[in-house]
Formats: sequence, structure tokens, C-alpha cells
Amino acid sequence: MEERGALGMEQEVKVKSLQKALQVLECFLGDRELGISEIAARLGLCKSSVHNIVSTFEAMDYLQQNLQTSRYSLGVKLCEYSRAVSRNFSVTKIALPYMQEIANQVREHVYLGRPYRDEVLYLESIHPIENLEMMRSLMGVRVKMYCTGLGKALLAYLPPETLEASLQTPLERYTENTITDPERLRSELETVRRQGYAVDDMEHEYGIKCVGVPIFNRNRQVCAAISVSGPSLRFSPERIVTLAAMLKEAARKIQQNIY
Repeated sequence: MEERGALGMEQEVKVKSLQKALQVLECFLGDRELGISEIAARLGLCKSSVHNIVSTFEAMDYLQQNLQTSRYSLGVKLCEYSRAVSRNFSVTKIALPYMQEIANQVREHVYLGRPYRDEVLYLESIHPIENLEMMRSLMGVRVKMYCTGLGKALLAYLPPETLEASLQTPLERYTENTITDPERLRSELETVRRQGYAVDDMEHEYGIKCVGVPIFNRNRQVCAAISVSGPSLRFSPERIVTLAAMLKEAARKIQQNIY
């Protein structure tokens, strides 16, 4: 069996037992709690094998068991890995003060993400400092690129083969505004490249709009994106242009400090 790398390239799996264990762990990306039987049925594995894998992960704090339901969920150890990934990605540390400045100024959520296969991986989320109740963390969450502001800002500048790989599978519809036609998406991405920013017009979630801009490394390759997201009623066409300008300026400053 082969797996795809970050840009869709085929990579040989060397250790099958490790692959099996990680597949068990990955089951929890879509469900908060799972039982041994559910995991075994989903992966086509025997219950005893799944039990041994899950027990090992539990002993190492990668999984935790709900004693009332006997079902399992992701453990606290993964929070440490999530933080480590974010810290090790140099753009994160550089971007944080600019993200906080924008969040405080516009009083909306600001997000940072990077490409991961055909998805955008959320690295950080910043909220206005005076509105703690508005906090909505998406750190570690992965969402398809084609239907988010962050994702389209990335997808527009990734290699053409990455875009084509994304279009090989059906584009799932999340709302009435989701772009599911490949040709329309290509046209949308041309608009993103022309204006330098992307807009999620309630394409992933009803009532939420988002403006995203790309961040490039020293080789002029897109490595991340930054966005402002909030209730659609507050995102008029005029404000979207204003937010895009602020994000572009922040992205420019971030890029100057990337090493």
C-alpha cells in the first residue's frame, strides 16, 4: 500500500504495523469518541489487534477512555504535538503579533493556516483581546482548500498539479454557496491571483465570511495564509476590501522576517 505525501506524491509505506496503528489514531479525526468495535469495523481489523493498539496509545496518553461509556477519544499528549508543530513552523511565531494587532483593530477572528495535501491546516487562531467570549480555536483543524478563504488563498498559488489533484475528487457541497464546479473554481482562483486575496462567501459555513491572503517564503513559494473571519452581516464588499488591504500589509511584513 502507498500513501500520498504533502503534495500528493506517492510514498511507500515501510512499516505496516506502524501504519495500522496510525490509521487507528486517524479514526478520531472525524469522531470525538469511538469504541473498539467501531474502529475494527471501520478499518477491517480484528478487535484484539485494535484493543492492543488502543491500549498502548492510552498508556502513552495519546488516547483516553471515558469510563462511563468505555469509548475512547484523543488524549492530551496530542495537544503537545499540535503546539510543537505550530512552534516549529517559523511563520507562526513571526505572524502572531501582526495577527493580534489586526484582531484587536477589526474585532474579528484572525487565522493562520498552511497547506496540507489538498487541505488547509489551521496553525493559530487569534481573537480580539477584549472579547474572550468570542474565542473560537481551530488550531489543528483541517478543512478542504476550495471552500475557505485561507484555502483558496493557498490553492491559487500552489503548483498546478496540486490544484488538479484537488479537482480529481468530487467537490463536496457544504452550503448553497460552495463552489463545486471545477471550471468555476479555476475561474475563482484566477480572480484570487488577480486581486491578491480570496473570499469565502459562506461557502463552508452558513453565516460566516472570510477574507484570506497568501504568505510567501524567500523562494516566492506560498507557505501559509492569513485571514479574517466573522459574521457575514459585518462583511460588506467595502469592508472586505479594507480587510484585504490590512491582511496584505501584514503578510508583507511577515514575509520580510521569514528565514
